[in-house]
Amino acid sequence: MAEITLVLERLNRGDREALDELVTLVYQELKHRAAGHAADHGHTLQTTALVNEALAKLLAAGLPQWQNSKHFYNTAAEVIRQVVLNHHRARIAQKRAAAFSSADLADIPASQEPEIDFEALDLALTELSNIDQRRYQVVMLRYFAGRTDAQVAAALGVSEKTVERDWAAAKLFLRAYMMDHNS
Repeated sequence: MAEITLVLERLNRGDREALDELVTLVYQELKHRAAGHAADHGHTLQTTALVNEALAKLLAAGLPQWQNSKHFYNTAAEVIRQVVLNHHRARIAQKRAAAFSSADLADIPASQEPEIDFEALDLALTELSNIDQRRYQVVMLRYFAGRTDAQVAAALGVSEKTVERDWAAAKLFLRAYMMDHNS
């Protein structure tokens, strides 16, 4: 993490070579986190495509000013959330288009696995961020960045027990919010 922070400082001073170093340093970690997220949450976006798109979005606005590795990974978690949500929206649009173009809806196979409603999740996360920023950060780091309780605790400067309580409370809130707004 300290190495990433040093590279970010160079990048913030305008050292363009630091950008290549940053991508090299974070790429495998982002792939690892994205792969864990994909396995845990069943989205169909390929890990490499998710990381590539997230990095492209992170770097699209020129040279961003990240303060340290924590700031970078928090920003990456937000971008990954948006990429997953956009992918989900595109899949839903494709499914709708296929349903309308088919004369016989019985030919469309039903999914065997329950899907996460990323639209509802996005709304619930927005509401959580408005009422409890720390629990929102716990969700972002655990769910979208694939970090462990210990890593989240270190990033937020709290104990692992606090992270565990925040994670449990946030999941309850998100589940209840999504149920209330889907009926």
